[in-house]
Amino acid sequence: MDFASAAPSVVKSIKQRDLLNTWLRLYARQQIAPAIWEYQPTRLEDELSDLIYYTVDNSTPTPRLTIQSEGTRISRAYGHTGKGILLDDYVGPLLAPLVMPIYHECVARGLPVYSVADVDDIYGRVVAYERLLLPFLTDDKVSHVIASLKTFCEDGGFEIKNLLRGNDALPRPKLRTVIDRDLFHRAPGRIAAAEIVEFGDQSGGPSVTAEIIELN
Repeated sequence: MDFASAAPSVVKSIKQRDLLNTWLRLYARQQIAPAIWEYQPTRLEDELSDLIYYTVDNSTPTPRLTIQSEGTRISRAYGHTGKGILLDDYVGPLLAPLVMPIYHECVARGLPVYSVADVDDIYGRVVAYERLLLPFLTDDKVSHVIASLKTFCEDGGFEIKNLLRGNDALPRPKLRTVIDRDLFHRAPGRIAAAEIVEFGDQSGGPSVTAEIIELN
């Protein structure tokens, strides 16, 4: 399965961007994924229904992901809860070839992975299924993954119940990316350290350049 290289701007959901920006701030310190205990986004409680937490077992050639918690909306989309179940068993043999490589890429790269696929609800309405995976390290290995799952329908309302199990049509992948470019988060309105800023003379005279140095 091929994955495109992308910057954080590939993520369209504002709430998913907030989750990603929190991860990026932690990543920027040493250019590695953070530990999961460090990850504490603001208003996390508001997102729990769309989040799934996984533990990662790296003792086998192919990493095994086990569901540790599951949002209520996602349970409805799959038709049942999955806490304590291996992810490949949970999604089943039809979806596993489409789903598992996305998670394995996140674990292998230690970087966020973002994907979009179209699925049909039980009434045939097309729903965009947006998945953001965030990896977390323990002893230099990815030990946890958090998945943020969002659904969007251009026609407005849709039926989420059994969205991923309601018919025989498989999801249609639209985008698969590894977020491996521009891995920093700049707070709004903040001037980066050592950034060159030009001040123009409003009277038409010569401009002046200055280098902004941030002192810690």
